[in-house]
Amino acid sequence: MTSVSQSNQATSQTSTLEPQDMRSASAWLASEDVAVQTEFLADLSDNALLALPYLFEFWAHDHQIPPEGDWKTWLVLGGRGAGKTRAGSEWVRSMVEGDSPQDPGRCSNLALVGQTYDQVRDIMIFGDSGILACTPPDRLPVWKESQRTLVWPNGARAQAFSASDPEALRGPQFDGAWVDELAKWKEPEKCWDMLQFALRLGEAPQQCVTTTPRPIDLLRVLLERDNTVITQAPTEANSAFLAESFIQEVRNRYAGTRLGRQELDGVFEQNLEGALWSHEMVARARTKEPLEGFDRIVIAVDPPVTGHSGSDECGIIVAGSSRDEKGGGLGEVLADCSVSAASPQTWARAVAQAYEAHGADCVIAEVNQGGDLVETVLRQHAPSVVYKKVHARLSKVARAQPVALLYEQNRIGHRKGLDALESQMRNMTFEGFQSKGSPDRLDAMVWAITHLLVKSVAPSKPALRAL
Repeated sequence: MTSVSQSNQATSQTSTLEPQDMRSASAWLASEDVAVQTEFLADLSDNALLALPYLFEFWAHDHQIPPEGDWKTWLVLGGRGAGKTRAGSEWVRSMVEGDSPQDPGRCSNLALVGQTYDQVRDIMIFGDSGILACTPPDRLPVWKESQRTLVWPNGARAQAFSASDPEALRGPQFDGAWVDELAKWKEPEKCWDMLQFALRLGEAPQQCVTTTPRPIDLLRVLLERDNTVITQAPTEANSAFLAESFIQEVRNRYAGTRLGRQELDGVFEQNLEGALWSHEMVARARTKEPLEGFDRIVIAVDPPVTGHSGSDECGIIVAGSSRDEKGGGLGEVLADCSVSAASPQTWARAVAQAYEAHGADCVIAEVNQGGDLVETVLRQHAPSVVYKKVHARLSKVARAQPVALLYEQNRIGHRKGLDALESQMRNMTFEGFQSKGSPDRLDAMVWAITHLLVKSVAPSKPALRAL
């Protein structure tokens, strides 16, 4: 049985230096001829020779070693086969293992979160680069299937969770977490939020995230946080363990493409292919100097088709417009008052409140589904509201394109608190909306800006709001 305490002998015979120096030693050894390699290995004791495979600092690539510093999230972005799983497994080992098999490590209660329970078990735990494959025999944890838990000889535990069941993270608490393939989760925000509430043990709980990057909003947020550290590597970084024919085939097919940059180079693409609003366009709107006065302010409403707890949200967007020095139109999205509508009364009340709070000139509502019911319900809460109805004769994409052009021309600004709207904007492409649910907030914003700056909409009937 090989212990990592015995592996200290290997460390002393190879190097007692820092991990980066250990990796330099391994690079040197790999570059030498067979005679030098044979002599090096022959000089090791039996225990050191047995322990050497488990000294990850000796074998690891740079992107597989956690950066130094005081960080909350270590984000490992890599192409297919770049060694992300091995990095996560070895990070877990470094957290739970002590100097000897019975000694405590830094963490004693970890969460292992993958897309499904099966993937946590089959890849993160039992996979070729999983925790069990990386662990020395005398430190090997035991998998308890009924509890979905790994238990180490020193008492440390790691519990498996599925991203599809975020509610399972209510109650448990942890001092560390390994999150795998975050960008593949169906509803990443829900599970991520529950995990953050559970990371409350120890002085400074940390989490390792290993994923092939995809342009999801949560990943974008993590990349922008000051307490996130990032390592990144392409598929070729781990080419010694990959079939040469595989690398040649995927490079020939996908080199230079967006999919290739994402899946092979491990590069985070800020924008969806064919996105009407790029990340840069949205960021520019967010930082645009606020308008000082408005010629007009409108409330645009995209009512849900049904009125129960499972309905889509009711998009309610407040926007204003004014003229620049040259007489051109400028717009600003002032607020997102959207609600999850349990009934028409709920969103009608929210519209009336927004109308009054912002001193709006009129309410614009899409009525393809609701007909006159929308106006009827709204006037129950705001009898004097100036109301204009619109019919969607074009597709959502066609309606959105002229508005996106105004953003491209830097004519639209955003106030704070529009994260959900901006997320929907980044997910609208020429092929349609590339996210779950309906882009209700985006639809409402498009109606508002269209009315203010693209074209006028005729009133449903003469109406004046009492001044």
